[in-house]
Amino acid sequence: MQNAAFVLDMPEIRSSCAVFSSPHSGRDYPEALLKRSVLNRNVIRSSEDAFIDLLFASAADQGAPFIQAAMPRAYLDLNRSADELDPALISGARRHGHNPRVASGLGVIPRVVANGRAIYRGKLTMDEARLRIDTYWRPYHARLKSLLAESHSKFGQAILVDCHSMPHEAVAMAGTARSKRPDIVLGDRFGASASGEIVDRVESAFASAGLNVARNAPFAGAYVTQTYGRPARHQHAVQIEIDRALYMDEEKITPNANFEEFSDVLRQVIAEIASIGARPMRLAAE
Repeated sequence: MQNAAFVLDMPEIRSSCAVFSSPHSGRDYPEALLKRSVLNRNVIRSSEDAFIDLLFASAADQGAPFIQAAMPRAYLDLNRSADELDPALISGARRHGHNPRVASGLGVIPRVVANGRAIYRGKLTMDEARLRIDTYWRPYHARLKSLLAESHSKFGQAILVDCHSMPHEAVAMAGTARSKRPDIVLGDRFGASASGEIVDRVESAFASAGLNVARNAPFAGAYVTQTYGRPARHQHAVQIEIDRALYMDEEKITPNANFEEFSDVLRQVIAEIASIGARPMRLAAE
């Protein structure tokens, strides 16, 4: 299924309570955006989670829905609240206290891409900002919310797997004398968005595939995990960040020689994660 806001791959038989989501892999760049931007097509893609939709495409084969953004992050960031409007970019937007994401240009409608490079020559109108939010943000989150509700109704719980990629430089210096640089960073907002049992199982799936896993550093999760992670209500959200160097050339934004091999590895990981939600988890105090 596809509409203006998202692509949705549904399984033939829904056998997992997991719901996979890729809010930053959209690559349908509107010509109007490219004409207004001071950046070329390759640079503007630097904030995109390129190929994450392809890497997680087997989720539906494992009985889990997979929803993916159609529009790119540079146009609209689905991992932000709809009210995170940047006054430095949007005429008439008001400041609502200090928000470090908005202040750095990474609000719901980004002002910059990676390394702080400005996207636009001037400001956008409030009407344009609201049109983007109404056309793309609201439908995506409405469908994501309904998918999680369906999982909860059918299985008694829901597990949101929030799929992302991270620049290699973000983790290049993260290793220590006692630990290797992480290939994968899991974010559960320091235990606030998912039960420890589920996060342990997700970590085990990656570790069993030979990948080094860290938690919550340097990425602990943003709007999606904060909003949808409600462990006390048996709704869990885990953010997955994958080192882009494992499967792509970051400068050219093309798959590298390891892409197919890594895809095969990730296919097994996805199957293991989907199996977590294929049967009820043991619930504390029950």
